Amino acid sequence: MKRQPDVVQVTVSNETTAAALEARLQRAGITLTMGGEPTYVPLDPQGSEWSVAADGPTKLGYARALAAQLQQRAWPGSTLMYCPGKRYAGEVNPRWALRLITGADGTPLVTWPTPVLSATACAALPNAARLAGLLAELEAALGLALQAVELSDPQDPNRQTWAVPLSWDQQGWHSFAWELAPEQRCLSSASGPAGLRLPLEHFPPEELRQVLTIERWSGGWGLFLPPVERAPFEQLLAALASGSQGLRLPELSGVLPLDIDGHWQVLGLASDPGVLEINLPVCRTWADYARWLEVLEQGGTAVGLRAFKQQGNRTLGTGGGNHLLLGGPSLEQHPFFSRPGWLVAILRYWHWHPSLAYLFSGASVGPASQAPRADEGSASLLDLELAHRLLEQLPPGDHRVAIGETLRHLHADRSGNTHRSEISLDKFWNPAWTAGCQGLLEFRALETMPHHHWAAAVALLWRALVVMLLEPERRPEGLCDWGPTLHDRALLPSALWADLEQVLADLAAAGLALDPQPFHAIWQWRFPQLLHWQAGEAAFTIRQALEPWPLLCDVPVEGGSTSRFVDSSLRRFELIANPVFQRDYRLLLQGRELPLVGERPQPLAVRYRQEALYPCLHPFVPVHVPLRLTLIGPGSQQPIAVWSLHGESSGFAPLDPLDPAVAEPVGPSGPPWRPLTPDLCTLDLRLDGDAPMHG
Repeated sequence: MKRQPDVVQVTVSNETTAAALEARLQRAGITLTMGGEPTYVPLDPQGSEWSVAADGPTKLGYARALAAQLQQRAWPGSTLMYCPGKRYAGEVNPRWALRLITGADGTPLVTWPTPVLSATACAALPNAARLAGLLAELEAALGLALQAVELSDPQDPNRQTWAVPLSWDQQGWHSFAWELAPEQRCLSSASGPAGLRLPLEHFPPEELRQVLTIERWSGGWGLFLPPVERAPFEQLLAALASGSQGLRLPELSGVLPLDIDGHWQVLGLASDPGVLEINLPVCRTWADYARWLEVLEQGGTAVGLRAFKQQGNRTLGTGGGNHLLLGGPSLEQHPFFSRPGWLVAILRYWHWHPSLAYLFSGASVGPASQAPRADEGSASLLDLELAHRLLEQLPPGDHRVAIGETLRHLHADRSGNTHRSEISLDKFWNPAWTAGCQGLLEFRALETMPHHHWAAAVALLWRALVVMLLEPERRPEGLCDWGPTLHDRALLPSALWADLEQVLADLAAAGLALDPQPFHAIWQWRFPQLLHWQAGEAAFTIRQALEPWPLLCDVPVEGGSTSRFVDSSLRRFELIANPVFQRDYRLLLQGRELPLVGERPQPLAVRYRQEALYPCLHPFVPVHVPLRLTLIGPGSQQPIAVWSLHGESSGFAPLDPLDPAVAEPVGPSGPPWRPLTPDLCTLDLRLDGDAPMHG
C-alpha cells in the first residue's frame, strides 16, 4: 500500500474543500451524484414497529407528518404517493413507501388543489355527480370511454369504492366494462388502499391488470393509479389533478414508474424493521446532500422524530443504516462505466482501511452483519485480486456489463446475498432485477448519526476520497491479507482512530484537507469511555470496542418460515495503560492478573459474555458480568480501587475496596489471563487462560 506523508497542518473549512472537490470533478468532466438512506425513530419508540417489525399502528402516521413537513420546507406543490414496497417471507402484507415527487428542476409535476383544513372540509369531497364529472374530464383528456364498477369494503361498509379498468400500451390508453356479478364486487380483507385489494381473480385474462381505483370515506378520498410507464403516468396525473380542482386533496397511491433518466426528483419514506427509512433524492453535489440532511432533521424535530435513541444518559443510533449511494446523472453520462480502474482503486482503498468499514457503522459488524467487507464475505482474496486486475486491463469504452458481472458475485455475504455487502453492486448493472441497472455503488457500513452535520462530514469524507482516487498516483496497489488481525486489533477504538488519521493524512497530502473534529466526536460517541483512572503520571483508559457477532443456523419462527439470528451476547472492551502505569501498577480482572507488560503488543482487549440468549453459540458458557476490576498499587497486594461492570450503558462503577464483601484475597485467585495467541490483543473470558487456542 502506498503511504502518503503525515498530515499537513492546513486550516480549511469543509465547505472550502467541498468546493474544491466540485471544481476537480468539473475539470475531469464528471458529475458524481450522491444519495442517502438515513433512518428515524420517535422520541419515545414504543412497540415492535420501532424495534424489530417493519410496520405497526403509528409508523405510517409519522411518515405522512414528516412528508408534509418536507413538502412545506423543501418541495412546495410536490406530489405525495403511497406505494406498495417489498414483501419478505414471514410478513403478511407488503411494506409501504411514501414517495414525494417533483420535477427535475424542482418545479411541481402538476398543480393539485390546496388542502382544505376548515371544519367544512367534508363538503369538498366528491359526491356522485362530482365523481361523474371527474371521469368525464379523464375521458376527454385520455381520449376514451370509462366505466366505473362499485365495490364494497368488508373492513369499512361506509367506505365507497369504484374501480375503473384503465391500461396503457404503445398504442395508447385502453378501457372496458368490467362485468362482475354482485357477489364478486368485494375487496379483499387485507390492509392497504383499495387498488391492492381488488378481486382480480375475476378480471378478464386477456386484459392487462391495470385499474384506476377511487375511494371515498368520512373525511377524505383517494386515488390508486394503475402501473404504467413514466410519460403516461404524468399524463394521467395531470388529468386527475385538473379534474380534482375544487375538491379536497386526494390521497394518492399506486406503483411509481422507475425513472432512471432523471426526469423527476423523488424522496421516499419507507417502512423498515424498527425504523422509518428516508430515501433522499439524487444530489449532484455534497452541498445539496448536506442541505437535505439538515432539512430532514428540522422536519423530524417538528413531528417528534429524531435520528437517535436515548438509553438513560447514553445516546445511541437508531439501529438503522444511513447508506450512501454514488452514481451518475444518467446512464449515458455515468462516471464509472468508462473508468473501471477508478472503481477498482475505490474498492482497494476501502479494503486497506478498516476504519471506513467499522468506525461509522452500527453495533453489528463482521461477516454476519448487514455490511460485511469483501474479505468477510463469500469471495477469496485471490478472486478479488484477479477481478481487480482484469478490470484494470480493459480497453477504453463502456464497461458497465463487465464491471457488474465481475464484481457483483464477489461483493456478497457468505450466503451469496449481494445486497449485504460493505460496498454493494446489486444496483450497479444486474439485468436480472427490475431496479438492478442503475449504476449505483452503495456503501452500506454507515449508521445514521444523531446530528446532521456529523452525517454530512462522513459523506464529504467519502466524496473526497473518491475524488482523490481519480489521480492514478494516489491509488493503492493490490490488497492486504489482514488475517486474524482484522477481527482483533483492527476492531479496537485506538486502531480505528489511527487508521482514520492516516486516511485524513492522505487527503491532506492531496490538497483535500478535512476538519478532523467531527470525526473525533463521532469516534468518542461510537466508543464511549467506560473507565478512566489517573494518579500522577500513571493512567489507564477503558473504552467500549467492537465485537463481531457470530451467525447461527436457521431457526423456525412463527408462520412456518425460518430466520437466521446472530449471537449478540458477546461484548469487548479495550484497555490502554501508559508506560508508568504498566511499570508501577497491576490490574486484576475477576481476581486474575491482566498482562499489561511483557512481549505482547499493546493495547489489550477483553471479550466477555454480557447476557444469556436463546439461541446462542456455546449456550453453556456462563455470563461473565458483573466484571470486577481491581487495581493493585506499587509494592502492595492490597487493592487501592475496585470497579464493577454490569453493562456498557453504565460503565465501570466504583466499589469500596475496604468493604469486606468487595476486598480481593491476598494474591491472585488464578493464573494470569492470556490472549488467544501471543501476537493478538484480545483475551477471551470464555477460555480458561491456561491453554491458548488458535482462533
